Amino acid sequence: MISTSGHLEELRHRLLVSFGSVFFFAVLSYFFAEQIARFFMTPLFAAQPEVIKLVYTNLTEAFISYLKLSLLVGVIFSIPVLIYELWMFMAPGLHSNEKKTVMAIVFWATLLFTVGACFAFFIVLPQVLNFFMGFANQQLTPLPKLSGYLTFVARTSLAFGLAFEIPFLMVAAAKIGWVKRDYFSTKRKFFYPAIIILSVLLAAGDLVAATLLCLPLFALYEAGILIIRLFTKKPENNNSPSSELDDSD
Repeated sequence: MISTSGHLEELRHRLLVSFGSVFFFAVLSYFFAEQIARFFMTPLFAAQPEVIKLVYTNLTEAFISYLKLSLLVGVIFSIPVLIYELWMFMAPGLHSNEKKTVMAIVFWATLLFTVGACFAFFIVLPQVLNFFMGFANQQLTPLPKLSGYLTFVARTSLAFGLAFEIPFLMVAAAKIGWVKRDYFSTKRKFFYPAIIILSVLLAAGDLVAATLLCLPLFALYEAGILIIRLFTKKPENNNSPSSELDDSD
């Protein structure tokens, strides 16, 4: 059994590796911040062709925006490392054959995050931007600010990426033994309202984005239940007739 000091030392090591990974990718991303920002602007220009540039009103706004964008990209590219370090800290007692599943877990968790972020960027954002930019007319000229727009894109993509981790978290909780096999299927009446509230919070009150996030989350929740049923065994029934005969002997 690992002592408390051993757990703290391991936690320190895991955190150092995680922060080091984020720092490395963030610094690397800063050298390409302008190209990354231009890529993030693509949905906006597609939604409103009349908007050909963004503006910034504070002298430091562009610099700070690029720093935030680099940090976001650093976090995104570090997702496999973060998931690996988190899982290895949560399950230090895994057997050698079980440790082989860690790479599969990292792969699927990273894939879900990537799918969620891409879903937000390529499907949700165009719909949301078309809606909001549709208010432009002869009296209203949209002049999006660089910091506000990049924050909106980053928040939306990150929120969807994290939200798409729901099946992974559900299966991980069942495999570790934190919840029973049928826990999530019997608690739908509690989790469905929670998903709705979570969607509204992650979308920062934007009902269009919240709706587009809520619907796939319901599907992912049900997918998590299905995966748990496929990859976990049913609990043995101790009240079977054979067990009763054994008890009588």
